[in-house]
Amino acid sequence: MKIDERHLVQLAAVVQAGGVTEGAGLLGLTQPAVSRTLSMLEKRLGEPLFVKGRRPLQPTPLGRALADHGQAMLTASRKASAIVDGFRQGRTGVVRVGGTPFFMDALISGMIAAFQNASPEVRLEQSYGYLPELMAAINADRIDLAICPIDVMDEGSGMQFQEVLPGRNVIACRSTHPLMLKRKLDPAEVLDYPWIAPPPGSPLLADLRSLVLSLGATEIKIRYSGGSLTSAIHYIKATDALMIVPHSVVFAFRAEKAITALPVAISHPQRALGILRRADQGRAPAVDAFAGHIRKSFDDLKHLIKRHEQAVVWVA
Repeated sequence: MKIDERHLVQLAAVVQAGGVTEGAGLLGLTQPAVSRTLSMLEKRLGEPLFVKGRRPLQPTPLGRALADHGQAMLTASRKASAIVDGFRQGRTGVVRVGGTPFFMDALISGMIAAFQNASPEVRLEQSYGYLPELMAAINADRIDLAICPIDVMDEGSGMQFQEVLPGRNVIACRSTHPLMLKRKLDPAEVLDYPWIAPPPGSPLLADLRSLVLSLGATEIKIRYSGGSLTSAIHYIKATDALMIVPHSVVFAFRAEKAITALPVAISHPQRALGILRRADQGRAPAVDAFAGHIRKSFDDLKHLIKRHEQAVVWVA
């Protein structure tokens, strides 16, 4: 005998609520409609579903067994509805994000944690890369978006870029570096110290070469290369080495007071950190919610980063 699943769900609601009117209210149905369903079900089974004369309604053993099956269906239906609502509101799903190592480690990782604290059902899959690799990954549908610095987006790239932070490079060093103790600093003096090379593929590598040329030199003393941001920070705190980084990276480590920006103004390309996505990307609520969280997080930080930058007396 095949029984309509909807009838079992209505039976479960009545048993759960203890009355037809109350059960109908749980399902958003009318009392007469549920009463007809139960009457039809009893006639088809040839057995009563409730003990006569009992209030609140008391199911018979058969009624209880069928109601248990209906309750399982009702629970599954509610879970499915919750999943749909969570997906539409961006509270469930998967977000695949790629980004440049220094920014991801210094700033974005903390923002990811804050996002998942608010949306624990969203899974984040993070990867590293620089602009060419990140664009290729987006086009190949390996990641949903990238957070990276960009100079100029080529027309016809098929990408959408939303700026979240203007770019500014600085020379980072430990807070007790000898150059920080000078009353009058000559920018060319940075050539006297060892340097940490940016990772291969990083736009900072080209920025470092431009800096060296602007100071009238052709090379500098590279003493350390190939490390992660964490290893570079540990290295710089224990040596007199210098490193070119975005100012926001120094800002991110401000609480430790172990590294700082050397007060030397350096030129750098017009560059901005932002969110990169395909212009024709379909709607993905969790991805949209994550991108919105990143934008808001940087909006909240911008004035603090600017204030930190203005506190330095830059030497041209």
